[in-house]
Amino acid sequence: MSTSAPRALPGITIAKSAPIWRQGTPLKMKAYGQALVALAQRNPDVVCLGADLTGPTETDMFRDRIPERFFNFGVAEANVMCAASGMAREGDIPFVNTFSVFATRRSLDQVALQIAYPNVNVKLVGFMPGLTSPGGPTHQAIDDVAIMRALPNMIVVEPADGDQVADLVEAIAEHRGPVYMRIKRGELPLCIPAGTPRARLGKLQPITSGADGTILASGVMVALALEAADDLRVAGLDVGVVNAHTVKPLDRDGVLAIARTGKPLLVAENHSVIGGLGAAVAEVISEAGIALPFGRLGVRDVFSEGGTAQYLFQKYGLSTAAIRAAFEGLLPH
Repeated sequence: MSTSAPRALPGITIAKSAPIWRQGTPLKMKAYGQALVALAQRNPDVVCLGADLTGPTETDMFRDRIPERFFNFGVAEANVMCAASGMAREGDIPFVNTFSVFATRRSLDQVALQIAYPNVNVKLVGFMPGLTSPGGPTHQAIDDVAIMRALPNMIVVEPADGDQVADLVEAIAEHRGPVYMRIKRGELPLCIPAGTPRARLGKLQPITSGADGTILASGVMVALALEAADDLRVAGLDVGVVNAHTVKPLDRDGVLAIARTGKPLLVAENHSVIGGLGAAVAEVISEAGIALPFGRLGVRDVFSEGGTAQYLFQKYGLSTAAIRAAFEGLLPH
């Protein structure tokens, strides 16, 4: 996998058996919890809101270090959204933390009318997106990107790398307006090589270049795309990987620059193929009238069963091998 050497930094371990990534992948633990505390220590306007999921959302770190700005509303997600709206109107910068399904499906009316419509400065952070949750359809957010990118004023982001979390937390705090960030809880890979330009909100992040085509990925799929690109390189194909950490607003110019090469382009996401990153990229390309070999890899139009992330990624076609096969399917025969 194309990655820098493991870095001996606090909070970083080398996984003996990664659930999705290959063995030996360097990981960073609780990157979001650390980033939010660091942000709040610099910015006194940042407040942390939750709905009785303090441990699973890594906000126990915030609770223990800055308790006067920590608010647990219990299992009442809709109420949290309304409270966050009011706090934002008074000058706070609320970070609302819960599972992705609860931030989107369960409290959509409040998110739409109390946060997106008035364009208030609330940051929604959804954990366990897509098939990273073992909990079956009730807890697997395979439609959250589609829901949130349909809301006017809403920014949608997803970090790919443990070190990138801090950059995006800082960026969304600086952005004035509502943001939805989806993020895998617990461990995140360190897959972006040292020296790669830092993530910029609204811009694609090229990680590697390739003369034979590109894999455009988001979130946890970026590490798997880098693994697939390494496998394809062994097979004689030079494939680039680009990180779409900002799904909305999508970097239209960046997408068109890739598409105009005419080389195969595969979009890989931990989300339904309907309404997510792949759909957004397809919209840009089709509206520009560009023809090229193009494919989307994600959850098909199905609800998943429950299971470990490793099992689900294999069964529903999100694994490294599936990415490689999907890209190979775009090549001329």
